[in-house]
Amino acid sequence: MALFSLARRHKAARVLPGFNITLGFTLTYLSLIVLIPLSALVFKTFTLTWDQFWAAVTGPRVMASYRLTFGASLIAALVNVVFGLLVAWVLVRYNFFGKRVVDALVDLPFALPTAVAGISLTALLAGNGWVGQYLEPMGIQLAFNPNGVVIALIFIGLPFVVRTVQPVLEDAEKELEEAATCLGATRWQTFSRVIFPSIAPALLTGFAMAFARAIGEYGSVIFIAGNMPMVSEITPLIIIGKLEQYDYAGATAVAVVMLVISFILLLVINALQAWQRRHTGAPA
Repeated sequence: MALFSLARRHKAARVLPGFNITLGFTLTYLSLIVLIPLSALVFKTFTLTWDQFWAAVTGPRVMASYRLTFGASLIAALVNVVFGLLVAWVLVRYNFFGKRVVDALVDLPFALPTAVAGISLTALLAGNGWVGQYLEPMGIQLAFNPNGVVIALIFIGLPFVVRTVQPVLEDAEKELEEAATCLGATRWQTFSRVIFPSIAPALLTGFAMAFARAIGEYGSVIFIAGNMPMVSEITPLIIIGKLEQYDYAGATAVAVVMLVISFILLLVINALQAWQRRHTGAPA
């Protein structure tokens, strides 16, 4: 009885303070770090009239930057879904020499400063670069145009897909694959009808995360994009340009548009993650 009573008292004791105190600290911290800076961004936009706001966010250069930013981000995320799944599959299903090195290299874009990534890609793909000097005579130019933007966004987005799909593949029940093979299913049928349905939620989550990350990328893109107006100018660069021209209201107007889109993408990511948890039966 004494042990049972002690266990009940130990269970009743909480490691952290009560809900009200922790909730208060949480809201205060989020307000100081996130909500107040973002609200200042929105309030600065209120200094514009609706016509001024609309003109600032729908100008020709701004619209061209939207098309490049979202189009390149979409292409990069789609490419990363395919090759991210391939990399995750190899890391999970095969043992080979240097596997730990390859696994560590996947996380390199997380740790590498984005400016360093941009400079490295430029040195590699420019007309006088290690690879670009052989491609440019054939009419293939990968730097200082939208192609460079896509390549940079692929580089920084790949880890999101790999690290999202990899644990799902590790937890997949191989008995189902063996059963499908015993029943006469081909490799493609096994993959499409057994494996793919179980990893589809993770793939969608990885795609959304890579897409959201690519939309806000700046450092790795500006070096390889060429930054030509109406051609290879991304939206974050438009915001920086307006700030340098002391057009703070115009910069915040474009930033608010990107903020709203990013927030919507975060909601989509959270919904996909909740779906993935329900699909796999993982705890919420």
